[in-house]
Amino acid sequence: MFKAIGRFVTGHARVVLVAGVSVVIGAGILAFSASGALTTSGFGDPSSESWQAQTLIEERFGGRANALVLITARDGTVDDAAVRQAGGELTAHLAADPVLSDVTSYFATGAPQLRSDDGRHALALGQFSGDFADNEKTVERLRERHAGDRGAITVHIGGTAAVELDADRQLAADLLLAELIAVPMILLLLVLAFRTIVAAVLPVLMGGIAIVCTIAELSVIGSLTDVSIYSINMAVGLGLGLAVDYAMLMTSRFREELAAGLDTSAAVVRTVQTAGRTIVFSAVTVAVALAALLLFPMYFLRSFAYAGIGVVTASMISAVLVLPALLTVLGPKVNAGRLPWAHRYPLGSGSAFWGRLAGAAMRRPLLTGAPVVVLLLLAAVPLLRADLGMPDDRVLPSSAQSRVVGDVLRTHFGNEDSRSIQVVIQGTAEPAAVAGHARRISELPGVLRVTSSAGAFVRGHDSGPAPAGATLARADSQRLLVAAEPEPSSAQARELISAIRALPEPAGTSVVVGGEAALLADSHDAIGGRLPLAIALIAITTFLLLFLFTGSLLQPLRAVAFNVLGLSATIGVLVLVFQEGWLSPVLGFTPSPLNICMLVLMFTIILGLSMDYELFVVSRIKEAHDQGIDHHSAVILGMSRTGRLVSTAAALIAVSLFAFAISGVSFVQMFGIGAGLAVLLDATLIRGVLMPVGMRLLGRHAWWAPAPMRRLHRRVGLREASEPPAHKIPALHPLPEAAR
Repeated sequence: MFKAIGRFVTGHARVVLVAGVSVVIGAGILAFSASGALTTSGFGDPSSESWQAQTLIEERFGGRANALVLITARDGTVDDAAVRQAGGELTAHLAADPVLSDVTSYFATGAPQLRSDDGRHALALGQFSGDFADNEKTVERLRERHAGDRGAITVHIGGTAAVELDADRQLAADLLLAELIAVPMILLLLVLAFRTIVAAVLPVLMGGIAIVCTIAELSVIGSLTDVSIYSINMAVGLGLGLAVDYAMLMTSRFREELAAGLDTSAAVVRTVQTAGRTIVFSAVTVAVALAALLLFPMYFLRSFAYAGIGVVTASMISAVLVLPALLTVLGPKVNAGRLPWAHRYPLGSGSAFWGRLAGAAMRRPLLTGAPVVVLLLLAAVPLLRADLGMPDDRVLPSSAQSRVVGDVLRTHFGNEDSRSIQVVIQGTAEPAAVAGHARRISELPGVLRVTSSAGAFVRGHDSGPAPAGATLARADSQRLLVAAEPEPSSAQARELISAIRALPEPAGTSVVVGGEAALLADSHDAIGGRLPLAIALIAITTFLLLFLFTGSLLQPLRAVAFNVLGLSATIGVLVLVFQEGWLSPVLGFTPSPLNICMLVLMFTIILGLSMDYELFVVSRIKEAHDQGIDHHSAVILGMSRTGRLVSTAAALIAVSLFAFAISGVSFVQMFGIGAGLAVLLDATLIRGVLMPVGMRLLGRHAWWAPAPMRRLHRRVGLREASEPPAHKIPALHPLPEAAR
């Protein structure tokens, strides 16, 4: 099949290039509309109880206040005359604003829960409705009209929509800066790796194609269903990494075949047969890992599946079709623009360093491998104290308006109702039944106050009359506001939500629990409940794909074991950095529990990329083995041929990932640093040391499989080619004696 693809591309190179250019132009037009079709939310589970509660609150009680206006006295307290006058004028302006409804404030009502504990802050609450784009515009309009210094007061506007707006703006700036950092560094590394200008430019070109096509895909999907704007980060990060990796593999193999004496057409065909096959298997492996994200109900994670599968597919097609066509046109000119010192490194030569390292690992496997295993296990130890959570406004810089509002609410407004747990009682309930349920909730540990239409309750006792108005009671339903002590994203809040749900319901009614804490708890449970299935799917499909590629039962087991070790070490480091705050002063984030959504995303991407490098290396070892080279020499030869390629590819993708460390959104920082570190660990310690150690320990059993599986592989497994290669793999120039 791959030989036929190679022959087609060499025979129709210019047609393929014209078609490719046409597709990229069309994709570029679609990509311009992507940002307007994407959203920054998507962390909730639409099938959860909290989502149902939120829907009921919006339908029956007019929703919750989503415009939080923080009013701070510039001097004194909010009860000073000048501050009260300015606060009253602001409240009147907010009430007159056509985008807001149900406006209330401390200055209009004197409600104690709208005044901070220290008296320096007060709140005004309002409500607006609309989709994501409308809400962002509404927040911008409110800030333009009302935020800033207003005489005796300073005004900040927060709330969920404001967090989304601030995150959107921060990510747009971060993405541009990350590209400005990553692209020049990637190009420089490629020039140093290929030692020629033309060959170095080709992978960057393929990366650009993959990014444009993927963003266009997201634009189309975003017009049909909800897609998170964070998925663009995935498109850029993997596009600059994976597409460049694939293009590097193809270009390196093509130059090697030219150096071995093949003409341009034959070299392209042979490159597609070998490197093209490896790329297709790699792309399928990565895509399958990312497809596991579709199992989760939150469209935040599904969005990364859309982006990941799209960028992998675009990278594969550009590497297997567009790049071979370009190489056919270029021919030997791919080596044009050689650097002055490049003549010291013959084209097609391997890396003596990686050959020596593999040789040392093969000669002394325990002495070489044991320190690496111990180091990775020590790095993984903090994983035992990992605390998982969901994101809130604290992922933003402390200077963001919505973060300022959130910090003040957490610190000075312990009884503020806009962040309360919302309990909805469906059905007709007598006042006594409502009061009884509210009283039982107020007795639970961590509950500060419960407000209901039957009165307010603190620790099981009446604390005041029911508030006026119809926002807590209807003929067919009741709404209870539960002010709680635990942070909404904490484990204690999840325990409290479970305790409230475990209470007996009033007779003849059904009860659902919502609010921010319940939404985060349900999302946490939804991910945890589906995670074992996702891991099993990734493990089984990865095992099958590696078996089809190698024909061995032991190679997939070795690969999965090493990858789990590297992933555990990476998450252990993330616990130290982001949960315990080792680098928080340097990176400027607030230490917090690890974002479980980003950990799931990292797991799938890291496993996919590690299998990517696994296939790069094992394909060359298997190729040498199939040509009759002994096991020891095949491993050294395969490592020497791919070591520099894999390490350079890892450096390239790590650069694109580490560039996200400059982000002002902490979970984007965590993803970039974690995934970048995992890639480097995999390409160096795992692929460079543990893989040859594993091969040495397996010995002649490395390619073993039971007889039934061997017969199955002969029938359905894919091989490098259906006929012997035009030449055997040439030895190194020369193969170091110490590595033999």
